[in-house]
Amino acid sequence: MSWISRRNFVTGGSMAAAFALLQSKRAHAAASEPAIGLQLYSVRSLLPKDFGGTLQQVAAAGFRNVEAAGFYDHSAAEVKQMMSAAGLKCVSAHYSLGALLKAEDDTIAYAKALGLEYVICSSPSVADPSRFEHAPGGAWQAMLHSMTADDWKWNAQQFNRIGKKVKAEGMKFGYHNHTMEFRDVGGTFGLEVLLKETDPSLVTFEMDCAWVVAGGANPVDLLSKYPTRFRLLHVKDLKPADPQAPEKRTSTELGHGVIDYKPIFAEARKVGIAYAIVEQEDFDMPIPDALKIDFDFMKAAGLPTS
Repeated sequence: MSWISRRNFVTGGSMAAAFALLQSKRAHAAASEPAIGLQLYSVRSLLPKDFGGTLQQVAAAGFRNVEAAGFYDHSAAEVKQMMSAAGLKCVSAHYSLGALLKAEDDTIAYAKALGLEYVICSSPSVADPSRFEHAPGGAWQAMLHSMTADDWKWNAQQFNRIGKKVKAEGMKFGYHNHTMEFRDVGGTFGLEVLLKETDPSLVTFEMDCAWVVAGGANPVDLLSKYPTRFRLLHVKDLKPADPQAPEKRTSTELGHGVIDYKPIFAEARKVGIAYAIVEQEDFDMPIPDALKIDFDFMKAAGLPTS
């Protein structure tokens, strides 16, 4: 019988422990890599004509995760089947707060049936929507320029309440910003109000990096200041602002605009962002060609596809 000395045993045990720790760190690092996704608003002109076929085109560009923005009267079972056929996983979906308030329980049930991880509010509302009914340029323009601190507090109350329902069904509720959240509302700004007034256990945030920049803020600073509040990113590039209409911004293929994503992705890795979701709203070339450029940009950044 061969005997193992205490020294060899301890040394071997230490090596095993060190190896286990290294494996654990590697697993944690891999888990903190934001997975690539695509917001299907990017293909909104194609989905109504051929939902399943459009999903196949999205997959052909390389994407494996998607975030929905409308289901075009398809049932959750139908969408799930078409996603599966295309080799896609629908991890999240967008709903305006107005739409959520009209059908909270049905929306949450649909999201659960589809197997979503996140239910994301894509735009705010106000307690009395009639206030903006006859606003010049419409309600959206009014919200872009007229939201108050009290409006944002009211939105936070709705998010906490809805977030509790979503959590009870095993999903996470979140909010996606535009530029309106960075207007001054009395020494603070809308996003800061939402971050302060929402319960972190019920409400997370999806940062649209391009709209943060267009709103005059810095995505890296926000991720660093609130490292536990953001779990998803929208990755969008913008053409340079038009001096004649600086508030109007046009998106373009990733790497073809003015947003520097290298420091943003570095910070995203530090704070554990789950998904980095591409969104392109405007196109100067066939959409499938643009999506391939977008996907290749994300892959070149070293982000995992699934």
